[in-house]
Amino acid sequence: MPFPNSFQAAVVPEQGSQHIVATRTLAPLEPGEVVIKITATAVNPIDWKMRDWNYWLKEYPAVLGSDAAGEVVAVADDVKTLEEGDRVFFQGIIANYHSSTFQQYCKMPSRLVANTPSNISDDQAAGISLATVCGLTAFYDHTGLNLRPLPWEQDGNTAGEGKAVVIVGGSSSVGQYAIQLPRLSDFSKIVTNSSPNHQAHLLGLGATTVLDRSTESSPTHFSAALGETSLSFVFDTISITETHMLAAKIVQSALNVENALVVRANLDDLNNAVQQQSQTGRLVSFKPIVGASSFPNLRPRIETAWERFGGDDGFIARGLFQPDPVTVVYGGLASVDGALELNKQGVSGTKIVIRPFETQNE
Repeated sequence: MPFPNSFQAAVVPEQGSQHIVATRTLAPLEPGEVVIKITATAVNPIDWKMRDWNYWLKEYPAVLGSDAAGEVVAVADDVKTLEEGDRVFFQGIIANYHSSTFQQYCKMPSRLVANTPSNISDDQAAGISLATVCGLTAFYDHTGLNLRPLPWEQDGNTAGEGKAVVIVGGSSSVGQYAIQLPRLSDFSKIVTNSSPNHQAHLLGLGATTVLDRSTESSPTHFSAALGETSLSFVFDTISITETHMLAAKIVQSALNVENALVVRANLDDLNNAVQQQSQTGRLVSFKPIVGASSFPNLRPRIETAWERFGGDDGFIARGLFQPDPVTVVYGGLASVDGALELNKQGVSGTKIVIRPFETQNE
């Protein structure tokens, strides 16, 4: 299936600037790679942080974006798992501009690409990868909880029996996927918080208790929800000072604790107040994670995970794992900064998606 020598991309031309739409070309296809026509790409906080704060960017013009879905249009000769025409979803590779997703085409290692099930749209599939990889890292990697066995391994569907987990920020994108992973591992209690309008949805994903973040936000509310079930860890999907403080206090107030652990979804230094709180009473350990499927320590596990989650016989197709609700920002690549601004302002319960082949008039 042919693809053009040049195509459109949203690029950051220089440090501190906004996106412009420009023409790009792909580097030659290497062994083990596929070329993907990107039909939908989601935005994440890391995207506007890279644009505004120069995270991980070594040269300009820069292409951002790392969450997408589309169609395979070319495969290297040695690739046997994918074919031209396959619908796929994937996490792009941050700061690798040939594998970033705010553009019409990219190339990816084939083993880091999953088949999109026929029961979901490309818009839905576009937002799965980054947040799911973050959740998989929190639960099943040594940088997080390191739970064993994995959900797709023998006895993995009972690894969480008798255990509890708290997900701070259940209606966030990462939070919604993080709720579903302990359900796959059969945790006895999955406690989270959100605004009341998301309660029914989060219960449907597998949460056993959804606390109202406005009226039930104290550690004692979480402790009451946990009861005597042993707390494995707290996953702070929001990861700001306020939620770090809450997470530490939840661990300290729980009746039974297996691991006095908070996993947080960023690498920023802990605020001094959080460090002091973590040493007040029960000592609490904070572990930062980065969910990047291309990292050597994560890649083998993510390759296997995509085999289990994707396709028409995987967790998603069987209704065991659901994509986030989606909000489409129309206008194609010219709408990237508008989509990033919506994300920066804060969204809850939905994933913001753009379609690179749309025009401003659509």
